[in-house]
Amino acid sequence: MVSWKGIYFLLALFLASFFGSIFMLGPFLPLMFVSPAWYRWITDRIVATWLTLPVALLEMVFGAKVVITGDGFIPGERSVIIMNHRTRMDWMFLWNCLLRYSYLRLEKICLKSTLKSVPGFGWAMQVAAFIFIQRKWDADKNHFEKMLDYFCDIHEPLQLLIFPEGTDLTGNNLDAVHDITVAYPQNIPQTEKHLLNGNFPKEIHFHVRRYPVHTLPTSREELQLWCQKRWEEKEKRLQLFYEGEKYFDVTGRSIIPPCKSELRVLVVKCFSLLYWTLFTLAVFVLLYLYSFVRWYCVTVIVIFVIQQKIFGGLEIIELACHQYFSKRQNAYGGKTE
Repeated sequence: MVSWKGIYFLLALFLASFFGSIFMLGPFLPLMFVSPAWYRWITDRIVATWLTLPVALLEMVFGAKVVITGDGFIPGERSVIIMNHRTRMDWMFLWNCLLRYSYLRLEKICLKSTLKSVPGFGWAMQVAAFIFIQRKWDADKNHFEKMLDYFCDIHEPLQLLIFPEGTDLTGNNLDAVHDITVAYPQNIPQTEKHLLNGNFPKEIHFHVRRYPVHTLPTSREELQLWCQKRWEEKEKRLQLFYEGEKYFDVTGRSIIPPCKSELRVLVVKCFSLLYWTLFTLAVFVLLYLYSFVRWYCVTVIVIFVIQQKIFGGLEIIELACHQYFSKRQNAYGGKTE
């Protein structure tokens, strides 16, 4: 049965992403054609403010408890995050962990390309330069590599979340691989429908294993075996979790302390709830009062829709802009030698 809590949660996230894409991210779209690196620096931080909203709602409004054990993260390092896919919402719940141990602006998600067309959420993910794939490796490999090279070129560290089955994790620009196991000891919301019905997780447990990149095998075949072994370990860990006391570690804490204190996390969550509530209400007021705001809103929506149909997404345009500026710089450098 649909719950008012579920309606409030999904509506709050949708309106914040929809209006945030238009009124917070939209004004910076032209910057992409001037300096893709600055565009990326600014928009990553704007998107990160939205990523704190689900965390704040889950913990402060719906009372979800977060338990993190294991190795933790080293703030700011470049890594690939591999995680078991227990529900369709795991990628969102992970933000509760990263808010404490990392910087949300660093996270990029590898996800199916159909999601980029979702109004609000999809637009914001395009601006955030998430890596969209067709799930056909021959078609995806080239795009995947270009996006990773782009982040390296602009010296923007990232933490890439993937749900792999024998994925190639090699790379000269990584610091570590984080293997995360997530579990839900009391109730497991599988889909958005469960959230709509008010079935929010009462507890979310994360167990983090950090593998420095120099400890990983180098060949693709050995890496596939390495991933398979990690997944076997996950299955055993999850079995012990659900059959035992439903703790990954009886100490209930991570070996590496979080980079943010609980007080700082609380302040971030309070600010997020206050900001996005006032922002959404202010947008409704402005749309009601001023016709030019309505025209601006419609114009940006049309831009979001048309650019995807013509070019395939804002992240594709951003990548093309970067390649154009790189070629110009290389050509200019060649002439000056």
